[in-house]
Amino acid sequence: MTFRQTCTLLGVITLIPVTLALMDRSAIGAQETIGVTEITPELLVFATTAGNVVASVGEDGALLVGTPAIASTAYISNLLASRTKSAVRYVVVGPQDVAHSEGDAGWGRRGAFVAMHENALQRIGGNVMGASPPLPRRFTELGVDRPRVAFSEVLAFDINQESIHVVHQKPGYSNADAIVHFHVAKLIYLGEVFPGDGYPVIDPAQGGTLEGLVNTLDGWTDRAFRIVPARGEVTNGRRRQSLPRHDRDRSRSCETTGCRRSRRESNPS
Repeated sequence: MTFRQTCTLLGVITLIPVTLALMDRSAIGAQETIGVTEITPELLVFATTAGNVVASVGEDGALLVGTPAIASTAYISNLLASRTKSAVRYVVVGPQDVAHSEGDAGWGRRGAFVAMHENALQRIGGNVMGASPPLPRRFTELGVDRPRVAFSEVLAFDINQESIHVVHQKPGYSNADAIVHFHVAKLIYLGEVFPGDGYPVIDPAQGGTLEGLVNTLDGWTDRAFRIVPARGEVTNGRRRQSLPRHDRDRSRSCETTGCRRSRRESNPS
């Protein structure tokens, strides 16, 4: 059984494809098909071109975790506003390869509290002991900023009748990997450790290790948990073969194949 085969939709209410002409300042005229999976009315999963984003939305505002894309920000912002009267927004951006990072995806200028693990933030020029360097050219062209908040080990949120913990893990895909645990909903977001569209990638340039990847994946095999991959459909934590343990030769290393190239080949946008 492959990781792709485990990603079957389970226990969700709707999957709504939405094609939009987004009129955000940095993406005028851009079009993107956004998948919206409603786990509950208060818990959504958005499928963007950068990856999945899990959103808790309710009377306390909204919390988003994942890899948001600037082309989706206006639509997601409008949908959240239709579900809560609160203007409070928290965004926790997961690690991804630096060449394709979209920074804060424009959430900062919308007034959101945007955080990223300190190791990932340092790789895009943030979390420095002194004046911040200029933004990367890619960020300037996209019209995005760096997240302004770094965390080290744990971020905890009590929001919308949910307890959510973002917990730093041993290096797997990278040294900024974190598990996001929605305790009430029994939902887990694993980020690039569980890509959902192919075999996991270990990125040595970002401090990734095989041991850390195995340790993170092996902890979540209970059928009771919903698992949100970096990309692709929501699945569950049923026991499965450990890909890193039995198919190590297929767990690609960025040193030899290139992270983004292999993913785009297996799941073209």
